[in-house]
Amino acid sequence: MTRFVAAIAVLLGVAASCNENAAHEQMAEARRLSALLGTQFTKATGAANRAVMSDTDEASASFADEARAATDAVQVSAAALRPILSTLGYSDETRLLDEFEQRFAEYRALDSNILALVAEGTNLKAKRLSFGAAHEAADALRDALERVVPAQSADTWRVKALAATALASAREIQVLQAPHIAEPDDAEMTRLEARMAAAETTARGALANLGRLVSTSSRSEVATATASLDRLSSLNSEISTLSRRNSNVRALALSLGQKRVLADACGDALRALQEVVEKRGLPTR
Repeated sequence: MTRFVAAIAVLLGVAASCNENAAHEQMAEARRLSALLGTQFTKATGAANRAVMSDTDEASASFADEARAATDAVQVSAAALRPILSTLGYSDETRLLDEFEQRFAEYRALDSNILALVAEGTNLKAKRLSFGAAHEAADALRDALERVVPAQSADTWRVKALAATALASAREIQVLQAPHIAEPDDAEMTRLEARMAAAETTARGALANLGRLVSTSSRSEVATATASLDRLSSLNSEISTLSRRNSNVRALALSLGQKRVLADACGDALRALQEVVEKRGLPTR
């Protein structure tokens, strides 16, 4: 009988030791996961911010993918941590995890909207058109005007003045595109568009008058300049439409405003969770 009791005692001692070892392992895993959550969340916010700030579609897409992957990893780690905290009986930590997950759900929804806006890239597309095709159209207008010859020498300076007016007006349209692309306010964009329209009207008037003063051989150059202005006008309409969508500007505004508040709240919850987990001893039974 004595031997039987002793054996039972040994078995109980082994079981207690195993339970204690398991608790230690769970505590270590809880600490690892709470620390990992902080690292993953920091990676997610950093990648998302780089996606918003990137000036090419390729870089934005790459950082957006990185942000989504890190955000998914946060979700996985939080899900893995929850049953461990429950097993250990850590109610305070579970409450902090609940708080984080609630805020993180809001953050994730907003971040998804922001990354969708970044993917549209309308401001970047408008910028490329402005510095690319629109610039080329204005240069083509300039080149054509440089080749015109007045029909009479007496009209030389008038021809030069009209050509200069047409070119300056085309360049004004170009110059106004950049602030339009960066402008978040609809009313200000409308004002800029009115100035562009006025510049185009001036350019067309100058070209029309120019056509009556140049030599027969130069009329084709005036026609080329007019076609170039038509091309610039068409591109400017496309640029304005893209700029009006303002997806990159809106993404940046959300990132610097509402998203930053949510990210700070998530970060505070994670730091509180990690601090409490790190201070924990073995659970009491």
